Amino acid sequence: MLDMKQDFFELFGLEPRFAVDLDRLEQAYLEMQGKVHPDRFAHLSDAEKRLSMQWATRANEAFRTLKSPLARGQYLLELKGVDPAFETNTAMSAEFLMEQMEWREALEEAREAADEDVLDDLARRIRRDTKGLVEQLQAEFDTAGDLEAAADTVRRLKFLEKLQHEINDALTALES
Repeated sequence: MLDMKQDFFELFGLEPRFAVDLDRLEQAYLEMQGKVHPDRFAHLSDAEKRLSMQWATRANEAFRTLKSPLARGQYLLELKGVDPAFETNTAMSAEFLMEQMEWREALEEAREAADEDVLDDLARRIRRDTKGLVEQLQAEFDTAGDLEAAADTVRRLKFLEKLQHEINDALTALES
């Protein structure tokens, strides 16, 4: 019997850590969907259909959360009772803030100039830095257990993800 009180890691039989075997996660997700998919319950009572839908929805949410490094980091902080304080804690190193200002300026200049090459280069740099932050986050969670540093890194990742979306939007606008 499935337990709605299980956290997302328990739901898929995974250890609650940042490093997640994505193949194993996907396999567990597919197995879960095979058990709870609403089509399997179409011939049963309305209550059983609703329960199936709730489980399918929960499995989808859990999969999306654990698959994304940013969402997984936020979720782990939440499980450990740490609020990353996105709205209230914007303190970041001067070096990171300067880099962000440079990236924002580069994005605006490339957007105004409709320069796809600059936007592509900026997107590559953001992906590289994001990868570095994901590796750092794994060490902070799984090796050091430094939740304060992990919360700071999650805030940085959130910023980079937002910037990546803006770059993608600018590239899409150029293609239109």
